[in-house]
Amino acid sequence: MRPPAPRPCDSCPYRRDVPSGVWAPEEYDRLRRYDAPTPDQPSGLFQCHQADADSTTRRICAGWAGCHGGHLLGLRVALVAGRIDEATFAAAAEYQTPVALFASGSEAADHGQADIHWPGGEASRLIGKITRTRSDLRTDPPPEGQPEREESK
Repeated sequence: MRPPAPRPCDSCPYRRDVPSGVWAPEEYDRLRRYDAPTPDQPSGLFQCHQADADSTTRRICAGWAGCHGGHLLGLRVALVAGRIDEATFAAAAEYQTPVALFASGSEAADHGQADIHWPGGEASRLIGKITRTRSDLRTDPPPEGQPEREESK
């Protein structure tokens, strides 16, 4: 897993300027769990939504790192388990974002879920962009001559 990008992506659920309704309700619910005290947080890393789950270019979500910083259990577990190196740990734990983020996962989730059933035009544009980028999220059949992908875990 690579370190966070220099800035959170245009569809990052932690960004204040991302429209509501881009992600599924359960994706927003995941953000709230990282507001818990460190020992009570999920132990996995939060990957940027721009890459397939198993991609070699996947990286730690810059918004997640920028919002929660060095208090993330997932970062600590990943370092000890050897899933990230010390440089990646430091980059995520000390990450400084150049864009405005919500102060907590709950704030980000509340915003994101507000228009979940009626996403506006900008949210719909981002949904389309993500769907084109993420082959593991597509539900349509693959183009003729290409094999079907297994469903993502």
